[in-house]
Amino acid sequence: MDAKQARPEGSLRKAPLGRFLACNPFAHGWTDGLFYREKMRAIHRIAPAAIGADEPILEIGGGRSGLAGYLYPGADLTTLDIDPALAAQQPVSARTRFVCGDARELPFPDGHFTLVTLFDVLEHIDQDAVAAREALRVTRPGGHVLVSTPDAAWRYPYYGPMRRVCPPESELMAAWGHVRRGYRADELERLFGRRPVRSATFINGVTAFFHDVAFSKLRRPHRALLYAAAALPTALAYALHRPGTPGTETAFAWQR
Repeated sequence: MDAKQARPEGSLRKAPLGRFLACNPFAHGWTDGLFYREKMRAIHRIAPAAIGADEPILEIGGGRSGLAGYLYPGADLTTLDIDPALAAQQPVSARTRFVCGDARELPFPDGHFTLVTLFDVLEHIDQDAVAAREALRVTRPGGHVLVSTPDAAWRYPYYGPMRRVCPPESELMAAWGHVRRGYRADELERLFGRRPVRSATFINGVTAFFHDVAFSKLRRPHRALLYAAAALPTALAYALHRPGTPGTETAFAWQR
């Protein structure tokens, strides 16, 4: 059955973890893109196991990543982003659409979506409390808001000796469009007015080395040497990372 035929009935389960991680947009997903793989795993851990097949999803600030669509393949998905140029870079599907809009003034009615995502978005918005209220407003009672964000204690580079080969943190944050470093868990609880129902950290004190290298000024061959030297402890730290392991970034799920 193709996407243009009848809409599926029943529930829509989230993609198996392996299939979801295979959608990592980084060509080198175990080295340069390991941090993104970690983020995707954390998001998978906090996302509901299933949603209603006909219940709509909103991905706020989705850009071109399409994470919500990979998480729930075949979902009724709306991607909202403030950059209209991204409309041409969305996946082609009868059940996906792009809306150019502002997270602080969502053009949707109250309680319209069963799932709303803010993946690495709030740290880019000055009026983050307004964006959080809007996300909750358009989520139906019983629905979920999923958020990923750096921790307020995040730093770059994580390892001091890497400063010689890494751009200054201020330069990186400016390039990424951050208006704040990140959030403590209690700050996010105040934004959303409640405790999250699930959370999972990512990028721990060992795997952070790969993150340092990925955004360093080193050329690819030199990065490859450092990745190889740290491969074993990094692989172990990745494999052993649990949702509550101390990490530099966190994913949260709130229920409306």
